[in-house]
Amino acid sequence: MPVFIHNGLRTPIGVVNGQYKSIRPELLGAKVLNQLFDSIDTSSVDAIFCGNAVGTGGNIARLMGLYSNLPNMIPAVTIDMQCASGMMSIEMAYAHIASGMMNTVIAGGIESSSLQPLRTYAEYDDRCGDYRVAQFSPNELSSLSMLEGAERTMIKHGVGVEELNPYIIRSHQCAQYARDKGILLPYMLDIEVDGKLCIDESIRPSMNEKLLQRMKPLLGPNSITTAGNACLTHDGAAFVTLSREEGPFRIVRAMPWAGNPLYSPEGALLSTKNILDATGLSSTTIDVFEWNEAFAVISVLFGREYPDLVDRYNMLGGALAYGHPYGCSGAMLLLHCMAALEYCNGRYGLCAIAGAGGTGTAMIIERA
Repeated sequence: MPVFIHNGLRTPIGVVNGQYKSIRPELLGAKVLNQLFDSIDTSSVDAIFCGNAVGTGGNIARLMGLYSNLPNMIPAVTIDMQCASGMMSIEMAYAHIASGMMNTVIAGGIESSSLQPLRTYAEYDDRCGDYRVAQFSPNELSSLSMLEGAERTMIKHGVGVEELNPYIIRSHQCAQYARDKGILLPYMLDIEVDGKLCIDESIRPSMNEKLLQRMKPLLGPNSITTAGNACLTHDGAAFVTLSREEGPFRIVRAMPWAGNPLYSPEGALLSTKNILDATGLSSTTIDVFEWNEAFAVISVLFGREYPDLVDRYNMLGGALAYGHPYGCSGAMLLLHCMAALEYCNGRYGLCAIAGAGGTGTAMIIERA
């Protein structure tokens, strides 16, 4: 059964301890739901699926729904696939509609790194102590595991700053171009905090080689990883509505992937290969690629694998510019993919995201 995407919205993305520093993610999400509520018949909504990675636990999706203006009889489910949570929530909505179980679902994700709680392991847990970052692999228990995974991936693939820096600069320049042209405005919610209109806080159009060269290594003096080639942490919310009723975009296929947890940035590339193989589509038939560039090495892997398609990659800028509000990022990718397809008058778009623990997922959409 075909599944269509009808509309979607995201908040501007705030940097950690920035414009949303005291706003709970469920309240940000409720603002997006309220706006979507104005454009859909809520009597047909069967469920809300919401990704979240570093919230306070419990069913935060349900709490968000109750804070919104949506009827409180709509059930809500929270999905945690870490960085891939937002896209997995959309994939789960897709599967429920395609199977005939549901008709209309709101899906996406919310996150607040600013309000990420400090947790404590139980008394008899051998890991003991306080933590903010969950354990993703049996082989490591480091709060820097994602940065260390990026560093390992760069070493494995022989990636240096000479390859990384151009992608970083390009990401910020493309994001600024998209902002100047208003390409994403149809998919963005106007939010004011303390009387000030919120913006995507991390875009730096002045990013350049000299600035990148001044950034200090994050994992010791000989490491490659810096605050320039690893995205910062962020707050935001993004949702789409999906239905079996015909709409402007159709989901062609969506599928998850899993591999080596020590090299998690490879997930975007490998999940892309996986879904292209499964659909039989050639990479050259894809007009827009949206990958979550949590690390610049992810963009390098794209450029090496698809050197002739770089102009189709993150053409509106990527996470190095906009940011990576974990559980929200997959839904952001889909919205940016939709906007990019409209902008370039393309047909097929492919979204892919790597997740902590060596996971990933990809989705292909078709523009009507």
